[in-house]
Amino acid sequence: MSELEVAIEYRSTPQRVGFYIMGALMPVWAILVPFCLGFFISMLLQGNAVPLVVSMLVLSILMAIPVISIVLAAICEDDRLLVSKEGFSFPLLFLPSLKFRRERMWSDLKEARLLISDPQMQSKDKLPAGKLDLQFNSGGHVDIPLRSLKRSDLERLLLSLEVWGTSCQRTPELIAFHDNLQNENLGIDKLSYTQMWEEELSRRFSATAFVPLEPERKLQNGRVKIVKQLAFGGLSAIYLAQLNDKDMVVVKEAVIPEGTEEKAKDKAMELFAREAQFLIRLEHDQIAKVYDHFHEEGRHYLLLEYVRGQDLRQLVKQNGPQPTTHVVKWAHEIAGILDYLHEQTPPIIHRDLTPENIVLSENGSVKLIDFGAANEFVGTATGTLVGKQAYIAPEQLRGKASTLSDIYALGGTLHYLLTAKDPEPLSESSPRELRPDVPEALDKVILKLTSMEESDRPQTANAVALEFAELKLSEGIDEKDSNGNESNGHEHG
Repeated sequence: MSELEVAIEYRSTPQRVGFYIMGALMPVWAILVPFCLGFFISMLLQGNAVPLVVSMLVLSILMAIPVISIVLAAICEDDRLLVSKEGFSFPLLFLPSLKFRRERMWSDLKEARLLISDPQMQSKDKLPAGKLDLQFNSGGHVDIPLRSLKRSDLERLLLSLEVWGTSCQRTPELIAFHDNLQNENLGIDKLSYTQMWEEELSRRFSATAFVPLEPERKLQNGRVKIVKQLAFGGLSAIYLAQLNDKDMVVVKEAVIPEGTEEKAKDKAMELFAREAQFLIRLEHDQIAKVYDHFHEEGRHYLLLEYVRGQDLRQLVKQNGPQPTTHVVKWAHEIAGILDYLHEQTPPIIHRDLTPENIVLSENGSVKLIDFGAANEFVGTATGTLVGKQAYIAPEQLRGKASTLSDIYALGGTLHYLLTAKDPEPLSESSPRELRPDVPEALDKVILKLTSMEESDRPQTANAVALEFAELKLSEGIDEKDSNGNESNGHEHG
């Protein structure tokens, strides 16, 4: 998650009705009743003969009305569900079902279920009728109607459950529902976490018999157990898995299609094994660790570190264009990561640097969660381009990817972070055209990164890192942020 605390607006229909009623009656309980109470007390003090029982009853009613009204108004007005790294703080409306303990820790969350009658009712603009049921170990539960939340807030809540609710059991229906929400944001139809394989790959080999692994399937004599599918393309899949019945890992699977020439198969297998060995040797705090690679029943696998967090596409989808100070900081870090990869012998070319493949950790730094080894493996075997069109450099499109292709993709990624729009394929990117408050110096750097000719781009990732280091210190960007002109961005991370 990019934030340490998420404020989610919650207001059910009864709560809204109650809020309007209490607002309409405010002149009665806030002005008229206290006036009557004061008038009645003055009558008693003047010695007017009123039976004791009547006096006590009238006083009780007149004092109770404002108190009860204030409590009801507070309940109706409390429309924020706060979610942080530590746990939840629920609106007052949930107190009875929570056994009057509104603060709950993540460790207390037992299960999260989706109770929904017709999932097909979901649309881009309207959530289905249903509720999110949270059960707690210490007793109590909450039922959150889906339509009482904004779509963006529901996505943030579900993401919080995934990132921070590690001890919580999420039902398959809930996981599938969350995946569908994310996929609609990405504009794709299939379940996806990082959309690895280009549409062209699926188009060319849509008739392949490749079937992804089912949950509970075990690999390597039970060492690796598949938990769920995260992504699926024409000839590949990505899974969340459990290693040795303990640690969560990511498994990337690739298959060479039937009918591929033996020479191409051998070349692809050689390339996959060689690059996998390079990746396994990598040691960098901001790169997801590659643990192992293996071949089983005609399929090839990479075993990677499972990184919890929010990828940069999710971040922008939920929060809009990002502040330039944040983008410059992340760009400096990503350039440093690319410099590390490109300085290996031989250089490691990422080939698929996109917002989906970069996760923002809780401390605000970025981490690369994907590599191009399996991509190159499939592409070599099939003669098919692997990558995302908007981020592919011209030379990579021609099948001649280089370290400068990663620099081009970095420029496209920065364009997306600043504008919330993917760059135009095979073109120079100028985020300033869509967002005038982007500093000119930053815009010029991104234009250079996305130059059509390799010779016009910075020639090394280290040179890019140095440029962004200077931008981090530049008075132009710092002054702009200090003056509060980041109107199109939100402070996250």
